[in-house]
Amino acid sequence: MQEIFLKRIYEPYDDADGCRVLIDRLWPRGISKEAANLDYWLKEIAPSSDLRKWFCHKPELFEEFTARYLDELQTNDLQRNAVQQILDLTAKGRVTLLYGAKDPVHNHGVVLLEGIKKSTRP
Repeated sequence: MQEIFLKRIYEPYDDADGCRVLIDRLWPRGISKEAANLDYWLKEIAPSSDLRKWFCHKPELFEEFTARYLDELQTNDLQRNAVQQILDLTAKGRVTLLYGAKDPVHNHGVVLLEGIKKSTRP
């Protein structure tokens, strides 16, 4: 399996990104489709709308958000299939997961990346 990286979509495109996958349910503000330079947009992998609204990017809720989102990733068929799609893409090369949140530490991309890494460890 190749490496999976995490990057804010507002950071400039780089050829080294490999396959670029947007993991947000909503399109990021101020980004054109051309500037995004995406290979895939996996809306279904993002936290449910209810969970996203509950979390509201509040760092003090991040621990509980992490537990709830990981649970969704394990129990929601659409999200599980999207995770598998990402794993399939890594077999072909580098994958960069793109998110729009301002906080680089307390966001669903961090949780998703860690969840994927844990699920692929022997």
